[in-house]
Amino acid sequence: MDEIKDLLAQSGIPQFYVKLGLGFLCSFLLTFYTIPTVVKISRRKNLMDEPGARSSHLRKIPNLGGISIFYSLAVCASIFAFELFDMYKFLFASLVILLYIGVMDDIVVMRAYKKLFAQIIVTALIVIGSDVRIRSFFGLFGVYELNYFFSVAISIFTFIVLINAFNLIDGIDGLAGGYSILCSAMFGISYYRLGEYNYPLVVLSGVIIGSVIGFLYFNLSNYRQNKIFMGDTGSMILGFLLAFTAICFIDIFIDKQLPEVPRYYLQSAPAIAMAILILPIIDTLNVFLIRIISGKSPLVADKNHIHHSLLRLGLTHRRSTVYILLYYLFIVSVAYFFRHINVNLLLLVIIVLGFVGAYLPKVVLLLRKPV
Repeated sequence: MDEIKDLLAQSGIPQFYVKLGLGFLCSFLLTFYTIPTVVKISRRKNLMDEPGARSSHLRKIPNLGGISIFYSLAVCASIFAFELFDMYKFLFASLVILLYIGVMDDIVVMRAYKKLFAQIIVTALIVIGSDVRIRSFFGLFGVYELNYFFSVAISIFTFIVLINAFNLIDGIDGLAGGYSILCSAMFGISYYRLGEYNYPLVVLSGVIIGSVIGFLYFNLSNYRQNKIFMGDTGSMILGFLLAFTAICFIDIFIDKQLPEVPRYYLQSAPAIAMAILILPIIDTLNVFLIRIISGKSPLVADKNHIHHSLLRLGLTHRRSTVYILLYYLFIVSVAYFFRHINVNLLLLVIIVLGFVGAYLPKVVLLLRKPV
């Protein structure tokens, strides 16, 4: 390792850029070359996703793409962003547990309470064991520094909500994957701008992007024999990692008064993180509200998600995905442009824009209907 560092130093190439480039490339290649094997085994063993109440596909499709995503993330992140696994001791263990839960759910469908119990264990490991938690609201709702026990509770709740919310948006081709790429890019750019202390998180973001791009090649394939979904395995792991990077992002702006840790300040940090993760949050809130108003259980699957509204307008999976992602980028741009205004006002603007995007397709559909 020392010889490699000396060689890089002599060539003038910063070690960070080598880690980022190799992490991205290797994660892409590992996913790209392992998915065909997963597809072959899934078809041979009939490990397929059956069309159901909230499905937007008509045929059985392999749904274990998350195994390849986990494989590339586990290998590449532990090599090129190994500092994270040193700082956060329970991060790798949490990912392994999520892999087990996801594969079990994709193959035999776990009971909801068992899956929730396992998610609580996973999030408790990372929140309590690795101390990855929301420590302050930065004046949001008039609250600043949080009591330790409340901080732990709200952090566990946030992890679980984002893990399951991300799973709910995985309903059409390319949406969950494309969204995770954009989220990782946003957080990665932010970490890069905040200095080299955060470079391991930048490399993690690059590894996530490379892995998901490798998956999307098959997820968006026009050839049925190549097509695959990420399943609960992929969506839970990606949702967990996005929640992890979001909480780490907020935590950067808390002055820990440590000599080796740079000091930054941005009062709107929670609102910015909310803007980056707005899609699964608003989609889940919207669906739950519709179900409760209709007198149904909020946990019963249906077709009231944003992507379902776009499909009813006659858009294809790809066009629906592009529309949603472009609107999402618009919300993030607004949040970034107004990042220095009051955090409560900015959060209100973000939530309003989120619900506008959720209901705009429904309004267009109503206007199209003959009177």
